[in-house]
Order: sequence, then C-alpha cells, then structure tokens
Amino acid sequence: MSNRAESVLVGLVGEGVMPSLTPPMHEREADVQGLRLLYRPIDLLELQLPATAVGDLLTAAQRMGFNGLNITHPCKQLVLGHLDEISDDAARLGAVNTVLIQDGRFIGHNTDFSGFGSALADGLPEARLDRVVQLGAGGAGSAVAYALLKAGVGTLDLVDMDPARAEERVAELGGLFPEATVTPRSINELPEIMPLADGLVHCTPIGMAAHPGLPLDMGLVEPRHWVADIVYRPIETQLVREARAKGCDVLDGGRMAVGQAADAFQLITGREADRDRMRAHFLELIAAEEEDLLAKAGH
Repeated sequence: MSNRAESVLVGLVGEGVMPSLTPPMHEREADVQGLRLLYRPIDLLELQLPATAVGDLLTAAQRMGFNGLNITHPCKQLVLGHLDEISDDAARLGAVNTVLIQDGRFIGHNTDFSGFGSALADGLPEARLDRVVQLGAGGAGSAVAYALLKAGVGTLDLVDMDPARAEERVAELGGLFPEATVTPRSINELPEIMPLADGLVHCTPIGMAAHPGLPLDMGLVEPRHWVADIVYRPIETQLVREARAKGCDVLDGGRMAVGQAADAFQLITGREADRDRMRAHFLELIAAEEEDLLAKAGH
C-alpha cells in the first residue's frame, strides 16, 4: 500500500473485541503520523455470528474498501482457508492474526510471534536464551514458543496443564526447529527444571483480572532468572510484581500487545510505528481503564 493513501480502514474480527486497545493504538499512531486511519471492532458476539462467518466478513470488508483486518480468537485458524497468500511464518504457525486486502487478494500474516519477539529484544535485550521454561501451550503460547525458538532459545521446556496439548505443540515445534530441544513438561517437574533455566515465560490466563493469582510457586524463581508475562490486564500482574521484587529482570504483557499492534500497523499502512510512543499510549489506556474500575468499585 502506498504511503500517499488518503485514508486507511481497518477492522478487528473476533469474539468480545469491543474492549480491545488495538483500535485506539492504531488510530493514535496514525494521527501523530498525519495519516487518516479508522479502526473498527467487528465483534462476532455483538453481530450474533459464528466464528465460521470469518470468510464472509473478509468478503464484506473487501467490498467496503477495508485495507486490512486483524483476526483474533476464535478465528485465527479458521481464516486460513479463505486466504490467497500466507507468510512463511504464519503458515508454519498455522495461525493468522493480520490479513491485508490488496488488489482483491487476501494475504495472511502473524504478528503475535513477531510482536513477542520484538518485545523480548526491546524489553530484555541482555536475556540469556540457552534454556527457557514456558508455562502455557495454548494459542498465544504457541506463537510465543515459536518466537522464543526463532530468537535462538536452545532448550525450551513447555509446561501445560493438558499433557496432550503440550505434546502436540512440542511435536510441531520440534519439526520446525530441529536444532533445538523442545520438551513437554508437567507442573510437577518445575522444581527440577527451573534451577536449570535462564528465564520463565508465562502464557496462561492466571494473573488476569478475572483469574488473579500466581502460575507457580515463587520460591522456584531466583533473582538471576528473567521473567516475561503476556497478561496485560492488569499490566502489573502478581507474577511481574513479585519477580521484580526478587530482583529479576521482567517483561510485562503490554510489550507483546504493543509489539503485535506495531507490526500489524506497519503491514497495513506501509509506515513504521514508533514503538516507544505506542507503548506510552498503551500504558495511558491501561491506566485509564484501571482508574475506571477503581471508580466503579467505589460506588
């Protein structure tokens, strides 16, 4: 897409996307760059549409002049069958979260993995990557594991409450990264593997506002470990707070959220986003949300 485009129209397709912070992040960054961009959430729950309607929504977006769509749960795999082209990384991951609409064609990309990769590089530039423990092997966890291995992690211990899911993910990743050692692990093995690890990455819902708490015994976390969380509501999860208090280098979940948004912005508009500026805006949005929640709780 040319930088000289007069305006850009973007949408976010998924369930429960109305509170997403991606639309305001894109719109603010475009405003600062002097680009007219409108970003609309397209919520399947609000529209009472099944996830399988994603193909129809792509066609409708093309007819209405959209330049691109972000795709989130539960459509990241379902959208694959409706694309004309797919990036190598998205094909290897088997998931797409960004679709460009160009010359009547749908082109799929994945900025979840690249967003975490850039977050890790920017937020923890000194992190040792010889051996990493990852908690959670679901959809987001799949993209994060891929990003870790692409960043050069030599040994990845993948812990999931569902042993079958961990084994399936390990089989996929082992085929994609034969030079690395990827092993399925259970929660019970954490006391054995954490002393061997350089860092810990958390990819489960634990720590979200609706699921408060810690995903592991913090006695297993040492000051020498780096700790990354992908939960960003709240931005300061109990894991991030307690790891920082121990002296660990930490990466909050907002880094990945901003990373995936910045990468999608660049793909859709052809312009590079200022990641520091986007992160500052993201932190403003999160702070405003938390103030609103406190105000409501006080009434």
